[in-house]
Amino acid sequence: MTATIGLGLAALGRPGYINLGHDEDLPPGRAVDDLRTRTHELLEQAWQAGVRYFDAARSYGLAEIFLGEWLTSERRDHLTIGSKWGYTYVADWRPDADTHEVKDHSLATFERQWPETLQALGGPPDFYLVHSLTSDSPALDDSALLDRLGQLAADGVRVGLSTSGPRQAETLRKALALNGPFTAVQSTWNVLEPSAGPALAEAHDAGWFVVVKEAVANGRLTAKAGDTSFNEFARRRGIRPDALAIGAAVAQPWADVVLSGAGTTDQLASNLEYAAPDVLPDVAQPPDDYWTQRAALPWI
Repeated sequence: MTATIGLGLAALGRPGYINLGHDEDLPPGRAVDDLRTRTHELLEQAWQAGVRYFDAARSYGLAEIFLGEWLTSERRDHLTIGSKWGYTYVADWRPDADTHEVKDHSLATFERQWPETLQALGGPPDFYLVHSLTSDSPALDDSALLDRLGQLAADGVRVGLSTSGPRQAETLRKALALNGPFTAVQSTWNVLEPSAGPALAEAHDAGWFVVVKEAVANGRLTAKAGDTSFNEFARRRGIRPDALAIGAAVAQPWADVVLSGAGTTDQLASNLEYAAPDVLPDVAQPPDDYWTQRAALPWI
C-alpha cells in the first residue's frame, strides 16, 4: 500500500506558527478574513488535486471553522476529516503572543472541546485524536477519560492520539497495550527524526490508521533551511528538498496518510510532486537533539 497525501491546517488557521519563514508565507497583516481566504484557496487546490484527507485541531486557531465553511455535503461524502483536542488556542490572534496554546488532556477539556469541534465542522470528524500526547501525559491512565473516548468510538468516530517529543515510540506502545479505545495515531516522522518508525509499524500491523505529520520538519527539510547536507543531496539529484522529504515519508510501508503542512499554493504544489527516493542520506539526529531544536523554533 502507498500512503496518500493529506493537508494539515496548522500553519493556516492562526497567524503565528513555528514553520521556517511562516511570517513570509502569510498575507500581509494576517487578518482573519485573509487567512480564511488563504485556507479556502489551499483546500480547493488540494481537493482539485485529489487530496481527500484534511487535518485540523482545536488549537489551530480558526482552522476547524475555516474547514467547516469550505465543506459542502457533496464534498463531505468523499473526504476524511481528522481533528484533535487537548490544546486550547489562547493567543487571541497575536503572532507575538507569549503563549499560543495551553495543553490539558483532562476529561473536562474533552467535554468542552468536542461540542466546539462539532459546531465548527458542522458534524463529527472521522478521526478525533488526543493532541500531542507525551510520555508524561496522564491521559493514558485516566480511566474516566478512556471510558468516555470508548463511548465516542462506539458512536462511530475513530479515536486516536497524536504524539510529540523524543519518546513518541514509548507513548504509542503504551497506548497500543491498552487494546482500546485508540485505533489511530498521528506522529512526527521525517528523515531527521525517524525514531518512531518501528512503533508506527507495530500500530499499522495492529490495524491502526497511521498519519505522518511534520514530514518536512517545520521547514528544516525545505529550501528555506539553506545549504544543509539534505538540501545538497536533493539538489544533486534534481529534486526539491520538500518533495524528497515527503517522498521519504510516503515510502514508509506503515503510513496511510502523509500530511502536507503547506502555507502557500506554491508549497502545496511542490509537496504534491513528491518523489519516492531510491536512496536517502543519513541525516537522522538523536531524538533529544531534534526535539530541542524544534522547541527553539520561534512562533512567527
